[in-house]
Amino acid sequence: MEVHDLSGGGDVLARIERVARRALRRYGLSPDAGVTLINVSENATFLVTDGDARTVLRVHRLGYHSPEAIASELDWLSALRDEAGVRTPAVLPALDGSRFVTVEDPGSASRSCVMFEYVPGAEPAEHRLVEHFEPLGAITARMHLHARRWLRPAAFTRFHWDADAAFGPAPRWGRWQDGAGVDREAHAVLSRLEGALRDRLERFGKGPERYGLIHADLRLANLLVDGTAATTVIDFDDCGLGWYLYDLGAAVSFIEHHPAVPQMIDSWVRGYRSVLGLPGDDENEIWTFIMFRRLLLVAWIGSHSAVDVARELGAGYTRGSCELAERYLSGSL
Repeated sequence: MEVHDLSGGGDVLARIERVARRALRRYGLSPDAGVTLINVSENATFLVTDGDARTVLRVHRLGYHSPEAIASELDWLSALRDEAGVRTPAVLPALDGSRFVTVEDPGSASRSCVMFEYVPGAEPAEHRLVEHFEPLGAITARMHLHARRWLRPAAFTRFHWDADAAFGPAPRWGRWQDGAGVDREAHAVLSRLEGALRDRLERFGKGPERYGLIHADLRLANLLVDGTAATTVIDFDDCGLGWYLYDLGAAVSFIEHHPAVPQMIDSWVRGYRSVLGLPGDDENEIWTFIMFRRLLLVAWIGSHSAVDVARELGAGYTRGSCELAERYLSGSL
């Protein structure tokens, strides 16, 4: 299933909801439970209400992750919760004890579904971003520290977020050249950006102190803040092997132009260093990873044109990317 197929038609969404309802039986929930779509991105996520109980069901898109990769995601999610003090939603087992189930989708292949506990909260408010980025930096450092020390299960498998995944012959989110509004002028600017990023990333290298298991999508929408409670990190669906600083690049996804970003970065670095060292040479490459993520998002918008956020940002995001690219290439970022 392509993401735009899932979000771009009522018939497809209705079918996905039927998959969700079939999954409820596997968890011992009432067939009359409320099933409300929360969002659609790579997958479809539903709020399930059964009497006073609330849970969250994720219905996977087709062809993105193997069963082994889904199991690996859930392994790390649970290990972070149990061993690293990172607040993540608990995975709720099915009646047979399975951490995820496979449900028939008539007219298509079967889909994997995962049930999570419901965690209250909302993404950080815009007027408090600088404040929230310091604890986010500390949370991210705890995740990275755990990733460095964790003995992964023998069958662990997740994909990489490296230059080949972004710019290789089969880029994971498509080609940035096919992004919305990539005309001749934008192509020229972004081609120079790609070349510069390739060079900087190759020099930066993939040493174990710089490259390892990361969340890879720590944007605001995947953080839940609830009063004075610790921030909850959700949606590990893109977790994989990548540069640790990519998690900071992902944290400013879609808001890279915000005037408070320099202050947000300073707060994040301060929080990160409260847990784990960050050498000055690494800090100097932060904007490399912000621009690397940004160019990936240009590709994502082009290949996910039916997803609401991609449709809303469209060609304007590409124009903004060119403006930031010129500043990055000139050394003014």
